[in-house]
Amino acid sequence: MRISQRAQAVAPFYAMEFGKHAAALEAQGHHVVKLSLGEPDFGAPPAVLNAMREAMDGRPMAYTAALGLPALRQAIAGFYRDRHGVEVDPARVVVTAGASAALVLATAALVDTGDEVLIADPSYPCNRQIVESFGADVTLVPTTAETRFQLNASSVRSSWTDRTRGVMIATPSNPTGTSVPAEELAAICAFARERDAWRIVDEIYLDLSDHDAQGGPPRSALSYDPDAIVINSFSKYFGMTGWRLGWCVVPEALVPAMERLAQNYFLCASTPAQHAALSCFTAESLAVCEERRVEFSERRALVLDGLARIGLPVPVPPDGAFYVYFDVGHTGLTSWQFCERALQEAHVALTPGRDFGVHTAQTHVRLSYAASADDLREGIARLGKFVATLP
Repeated sequence: MRISQRAQAVAPFYAMEFGKHAAALEAQGHHVVKLSLGEPDFGAPPAVLNAMREAMDGRPMAYTAALGLPALRQAIAGFYRDRHGVEVDPARVVVTAGASAALVLATAALVDTGDEVLIADPSYPCNRQIVESFGADVTLVPTTAETRFQLNASSVRSSWTDRTRGVMIATPSNPTGTSVPAEELAAICAFARERDAWRIVDEIYLDLSDHDAQGGPPRSALSYDPDAIVINSFSKYFGMTGWRLGWCVVPEALVPAMERLAQNYFLCASTPAQHAALSCFTAESLAVCEERRVEFSERRALVLDGLARIGLPVPVPPDGAFYVYFDVGHTGLTSWQFCERALQEAHVALTPGRDFGVHTAQTHVRLSYAASADDLREGIARLGKFVATLP
């Protein structure tokens, strides 16, 4: 059988690979502390679970419209209005089979072979794999601790070429948990818009971000760039990873293309998951999610204190998501070696920087604090003993 060049060119998602190795160790009877995957341990809010039970009462579960249930699109638009102060026409909301499907549809709608797309290094690996699968060339723009491991207007300007057709930004970011300052994001979007280039802004972790000094939530990119393509998901803030449900907000002119692509690629997102997700936007569920956001910030403090105590520096403390990106350059190990040995010797699963780009691939490691506080304490303790054995 001949395998396509596209499939052969796709690199493994190393976070998942380390998850497989962790599962193999567990099958041998070892207790592995899993800090490698960004999967909240809370699960969906209780009202959502109850709604799913009610939906699965034997009624027919037919396809929905390709763009999603009208009521769910309306609820998502209402969430932007109530939470972020942005008016969004529900007709611009596209419900998808996870944020990954939203990225696939948006990329398919915007990218042609030979286009150049700017993405930060480090960044979520699947984004660039999706872009390259549609024939575009990804330019990974190196970032530093000084820029919070994020693109800024200066780096975008200096990396732009005549072939650049768009820029993809994640704020907060996976793997660093850091956000792009609002003024920088606005400047990046304005620069790209002036050149008739598209902007995809991944806001999957937006609602897990810290609130401002007045207690206000973070701003969506839509507040200063109404024509940005914004990606979001039920997986992280709502704790619904395995439900595979996400959405995007797109410019009105892009909706027909997104609908045609959705019809052909996915038909529609899961019908029962869509019905249950309506309960995400109740006052009860949002209160639960806010309690969990606060708990994630407490877990972050636990991890930052613990890593500092055992000598693993975090160059930029995160302000959202549930990741820290720490530096192992002083240990004498590459990030891959560090993660392999931490898994084999300390039974702690982490993710090496190789997943996220080139610039920090050998020196940095991602830790997910989506695990329980008890697991985080145990994981830090084990890592401390492991680090103490290194020269």
